[in-house]
Amino acid sequence: MLEINEQIRIEDWELTEQFIRASGPGGQNVNKVSTAVELRFEAERSPNLPAPVKTRLRKLAGRRWTNEGALILQVDETRSQARNREIARQRLIELIQKALVKPKRRIPTRPTLGSKRRRLEGKKARGTIKSLRGKVDPDA
Repeated sequence: MLEINEQIRIEDWELTEQFIRASGPGGQNVNKVSTAVELRFEAERSPNLPAPVKTRLRKLAGRRWTNEGALILQVDETRSQARNREIARQRLIELIQKALVKPKRRIPTRPTLGSKRRRLEGKKARGTIKSLRGKVDPDA
Protein backbone atom coordinates (compact mmCIF):
# COMPACT_ATOMS: atom_id res chain seq x y z
CA MET A 1 0.00 0.00 0.00
CA LEU A 2 1.26 3.46 -0.98
CA GLU A 3 0.38 6.42 1.22
CA ILE A 4 -0.01 9.75 -0.59
CA ASN A 5 -1.41 11.79 2.31
CA GLU A 6 -3.68 11.24 5.32
CA GLN A 7 -6.80 10.74 3.17
CA ILE A 8 -5.44 9.03 0.05
CA ARG A 9 -3.90 5.58 0.03
CA ILE A 10 -3.27 3.45 -3.04
CA GLU A 11 -4.02 -0.24 -2.59
CA ASP A 12 -1.74 -2.98 -3.91
CA TRP A 13 -4.32 -4.23 -6.44
CA GLU A 14 -4.18 -0.82 -8.22
CA LEU A 15 -0.45 -1.18 -8.88
CA THR A 16 1.23 -3.62 -11.26
CA GLU A 17 4.98 -3.90 -11.57
CA GLN A 18 6.75 -5.51 -14.45
CA PHE A 19 10.51 -5.82 -14.69
CA ILE A 20 12.04 -5.39 -18.12
CA ARG A 21 15.55 -5.27 -19.51
CA ALA A 22 17.07 -1.83 -19.33
CA SER A 23 18.86 -0.15 -22.19
CA GLY A 24 22.14 1.70 -21.83
CA PRO A 25 25.33 0.92 -19.90
CA GLY A 26 25.67 -2.13 -17.70
CA GLY A 27 28.04 -4.44 -19.55
CA GLN A 28 26.96 -8.02 -20.07
CA ASN A 29 24.70 -7.71 -17.03
CA VAL A 30 22.26 -5.57 -19.03
CA ASN A 31 21.51 -8.50 -21.35
CA LYS A 32 20.80 -10.94 -18.53
CA VAL A 33 19.06 -9.09 -15.72
CA SER A 34 15.74 -7.26 -15.92
CA THR A 35 16.50 -4.20 -13.80
CA ALA A 36 14.17 -1.61 -15.34
CA VAL A 37 10.73 -1.35 -13.79
CA GLU A 38 7.42 -0.52 -15.46
CA LEU A 39 4.91 0.63 -12.85
CA ARG A 40 1.26 0.60 -13.95
CA PHE A 41 -1.30 2.43 -11.82
CA GLU A 42 -4.97 1.89 -12.64
CA ALA A 43 -5.87 5.52 -11.96
CA GLU A 44 -9.26 5.62 -13.69
CA ARG A 45 -10.58 2.65 -11.65
CA SER A 46 -9.07 3.87 -8.38
CA PRO A 47 -11.76 4.40 -5.72
CA ASN A 48 -9.34 6.44 -3.59
CA LEU A 49 -8.83 9.33 -6.04
CA PRO A 50 -11.53 12.01 -6.40
CA ALA A 51 -12.70 12.81 -9.97
CA PRO A 52 -11.07 16.29 -10.18
CA VAL A 53 -7.74 14.81 -9.06
CA LYS A 54 -8.01 12.12 -11.76
CA THR A 55 -8.63 14.81 -14.38
CA ARG A 56 -5.60 16.85 -13.27
CA LEU A 57 -3.50 13.66 -13.08
CA ARG A 58 -4.44 12.76 -16.67
CA LYS A 59 -3.30 16.22 -17.79
CA LEU A 60 -0.02 15.97 -15.85
CA ALA A 61 0.71 12.43 -17.06
CA GLY A 62 0.46 13.31 -20.76
CA ARG A 63 1.71 10.42 -22.94
CA ARG A 64 2.13 8.18 -19.90
CA TRP A 65 -1.70 7.92 -19.62
CA THR A 66 -3.16 4.99 -21.58
CA ASN A 67 -6.55 4.71 -23.30
CA GLU A 68 -7.67 2.30 -20.58
CA GLY A 69 -7.07 4.98 -17.94
CA ALA A 70 -3.83 3.62 -16.53
CA LEU A 71 -0.72 5.60 -15.70
CA ILE A 72 2.53 3.93 -16.76
CA LEU A 73 5.91 4.96 -15.34
CA GLN A 74 9.14 3.43 -16.64
CA VAL A 75 12.37 3.75 -14.66
CA ASP A 76 15.77 2.39 -15.68
CA GLU A 77 18.03 4.91 -13.97
CA THR A 78 20.08 2.56 -11.83
CA ARG A 79 21.41 -0.97 -12.19
CA SER A 80 19.49 -2.01 -9.10
CA GLN A 81 15.99 -3.40 -9.57
CA ALA A 82 14.98 -2.47 -6.02
CA ARG A 83 16.23 1.12 -6.40
CA ASN A 84 14.39 1.54 -9.73
CA ARG A 85 11.22 0.24 -8.09
CA GLU A 86 11.65 2.76 -5.27
CA ILE A 87 12.18 5.63 -7.74
CA ALA A 88 9.07 4.65 -9.74
CA ARG A 89 6.88 4.56 -6.62
CA GLN A 90 8.29 7.91 -5.47
CA ARG A 91 7.55 9.48 -8.87
CA LEU A 92 3.98 8.20 -8.73
CA ILE A 93 3.53 9.74 -5.27
CA GLU A 94 4.95 13.09 -6.47
CA LEU A 95 2.72 13.08 -9.55
CA ILE A 96 -0.42 12.41 -7.49
CA GLN A 97 0.58 15.07 -4.95
CA LYS A 98 0.93 17.59 -7.80
CA ALA A 99 -2.53 16.61 -9.05
CA LEU A 100 -3.99 17.16 -5.56
CA VAL A 101 -3.14 20.89 -5.71
CA LYS A 102 -6.12 22.77 -7.11
CA PRO A 103 -4.94 25.54 -9.47
CA LYS A 104 -5.93 29.08 -8.58
CA ARG A 105 -8.63 30.60 -10.79
CA ARG A 106 -7.25 33.33 -13.00
CA ILE A 107 -9.03 36.65 -12.60
CA PRO A 108 -8.61 38.65 -15.82
CA THR A 109 -7.35 42.19 -15.32
CA ARG A 110 -8.12 45.26 -17.39
CA PRO A 111 -5.42 47.58 -18.72
CA THR A 112 -5.10 50.84 -16.78
CA LEU A 113 -6.00 54.17 -18.32
CA GLY A 114 -2.35 55.23 -18.22
CA SER A 115 -1.19 52.12 -20.07
CA LYS A 116 -3.86 52.67 -22.74
CA ARG A 117 -2.76 56.29 -23.15
CA ARG A 118 0.94 55.31 -23.40
CA ARG A 119 0.14 52.68 -26.00
CA LEU A 120 -1.81 55.14 -28.14
CA GLU A 121 0.92 57.80 -27.82
CA GLY A 122 3.50 55.25 -28.92
CA LYS A 123 1.38 54.32 -31.93
CA LYS A 124 0.94 57.98 -32.86
CA ALA A 125 4.68 58.65 -32.59
CA ARG A 126 5.46 55.60 -34.70
CA GLY A 127 2.88 56.73 -37.28
CA THR A 128 4.46 60.17 -37.63
CA ILE A 129 7.91 58.61 -38.07
CA LYS A 130 6.56 56.37 -40.81
CA SER A 131 4.71 59.25 -42.52
CA LEU A 132 8.00 61.15 -42.79
CA ARG A 133 9.49 58.25 -44.74
CA GLY A 134 7.58 59.25 -47.91
CA LYS A 135 9.14 60.15 -51.26
CA VAL A 136 11.22 63.32 -51.32
CA ASP A 137 9.83 66.04 -53.66
CA PRO A 138 12.77 67.39 -55.78
CA ASP A 139 11.00 70.74 -56.43
CA ALA A 140 10.59 71.66 -52.81
